[in-house]
Amino acid sequence: MKAILHADKEWGIGKSNGLMFSIPADMKFFRETTTGNVVVMGSNTLKSFPGGKPLKNRTNIVLYPDGEDRDDCIIVRSLESLFAEIKKYDPNKVFVIGGAMLYKTLLPYCSEVLVTKVDAVGGADAYFENLDKNKNFQLVASSEEVETNGYKVRFTTYKNLSPLNY
Repeated sequence: MKAILHADKEWGIGKSNGLMFSIPADMKFFRETTTGNVVVMGSNTLKSFPGGKPLKNRTNIVLYPDGEDRDDCIIVRSLESLFAEIKKYDPNKVFVIGGAMLYKTLLPYCSEVLVTKVDAVGGADAYFENLDKNKNFQLVASSEEVETNGYKVRFTTYKNLSPLNY
């Protein structure tokens, strides 16, 4: 399992249950990376999508303990049932996409984290762990900095040196 996100200079990842930045290159990377694969999210992330609809062309698994059953995505009620569902898929095709609480819970189980680093401060109210200060994670890839939509961004990959099994 992997995590994918964008983060500002302070490792902020969201504001008012939405993205802080509109960066076409980041959205393109996210779409190309996750399309045809499995995305795992919390209920607030699902609610933040247009019309509260799951992402197209992906298997959407939503941890939604008290939510309604839906036909357009897989609803799981507990972490135990989430892990049972995730085990049905190739771990290299499973991407945690938010929100902050789910990232925090599942980070130890992720083999890699794909972070689009934005050289700005977005006024976040939700944060991701600073992987540069986490001894279990190592920066293994970083693109050249590119400017897009007025922001300087860098696409990075962190490897978990000791991921937990689920």
